[in-house]
Amino acid sequence: MIYNGKFLSPRLATVVFTEKGGALKTDNDQIEKSLIDVAVESWRFSRLFARVVSKLDAGESGRYLNQMRYFQKKVEESLEANGLKLVNVEGLPYDAGVAATALNLDDFAAEDHLIVDQMLEPIVMGPDGLRREGSVMLRKVQP
Repeated sequence: MIYNGKFLSPRLATVVFTEKGGALKTDNDQIEKSLIDVAVESWRFSRLFARVVSKLDAGESGRYLNQMRYFQKKVEESLEANGLKLVNVEGLPYDAGVAATALNLDDFAAEDHLIVDQMLEPIVMGPDGLRREGSVMLRKVQP
C-alpha cells in the first residue's frame, strides 16, 4: 500500500477509515519507531564490525569494509525515504543544546572545554526535527 508517497507494508500498517470524510490513518508512528530502532542497532553493529575488521590483514579487510559500506548505504537510503537521518557529533564541541545525553557529564566542571569523544547512540532527525536523542561520552580538551 502506498500512502503519502511512501510504501506501507500491509502487515505493518493498520489502515482505518474515519467516519468523517473517509480520511486514511495509519500506524505510521509504530512503523517509524521500528525503523529507527533497526537503524540505530545497525549503526551500533557497523561500528563494532569496523573494529573487528580493522584487526584483519589489509588484503582481507577491504572486502568486508566494502560490504559494510554497502549495508550502511542501504540503511541510510531507507531512512531518507522516510525523511529520517542519523547524526553523528563525534569529535565536535559539546554544549548543553546538543540533542544527546552525555553519560559522563558529571565528571567535569562547568568551565571545562568538552568535546564528544564517542557516540554510543546516534541522534535521529526527522523532517519536523528531533526524533530520538543520542547518547555520548565526553572528553576534556585544553582551550
